[in-house]
Amino acid sequence: MNTNERLILVTNDDGYASKGLAAAIEVARGFGRVVVVAPETTQSGMSQAITMYNPLYLRRIREEHDLSVYAFSGTPVDCVKMAFDCLLREERVDLVLSGINHGSNSAVNVLYSGTMGAAIEGSFYGCPSIGLSLDDHAADADFEASVLYGRQIVGAVLDGGVELPLCLNVNVPVGRPDEVKGLRLCRQNRGFWREEFFRREDPRGREYYWLTGAFVNGEPEATDTDEWALAHGYVSVVPVQVDLTDYRQLGALGKVLK
Repeated sequence: MNTNERLILVTNDDGYASKGLAAAIEVARGFGRVVVVAPETTQSGMSQAITMYNPLYLRRIREEHDLSVYAFSGTPVDCVKMAFDCLLREERVDLVLSGINHGSNSAVNVLYSGTMGAAIEGSFYGCPSIGLSLDDHAADADFEASVLYGRQIVGAVLDGGVELPLCLNVNVPVGRPDEVKGLRLCRQNRGFWREEFFRREDPRGREYYWLTGAFVNGEPEATDTDEWALAHGYVSVVPVQVDLTDYRQLGALGKVLK
């Protein structure tokens, strides 16, 4: 297919003004016309959340010959729905790119991530979807390696005749392009978060809490996971699916739940 005929939808969860979104646009522009529908404000941790009880507002930010940028008042999934079901309803989207996220979405983070929520939603519409994240939360993070590997992966997916549905969770380690060791096709690490709530009081004596915590790697010795890849300087690529059925338990539960 002629790249001029392709349509790439870009979104994120850090908001339309983030540096990571600008990097995602840079990735996508070489593969066709780009339409961006991204949240007005930061929507990290929103997963598959949708807005049902508040009005939603769409406004155009930029318009160029091969790029349209819109800010939407909803969640990342709202942005994808708005694009497919309204803004681009009469067009065929060839790929959804969500990111580039400030911070990795490896392991269990895939379940919390607004970036991955949008990518997973995109896969529901019958086109390949990629969530792209950088293991750096800094606002001024260096996205050069993410752009380089993002282009490589997007190009391979678009030209590779992949089987659908397809959703990839891609995480890039911190470092310059020559410091990244390459790509690793991985599985999701079995880890979890141990949260803490810090109690504080406001000037009127009302208590409030800040959520924090630390990630616990449940299998630190495993060398085939996304956490291992990131820790050892590789870009991790994990194909994800929506089916959460625990097939291992079906037989045992069949005996218990007679």
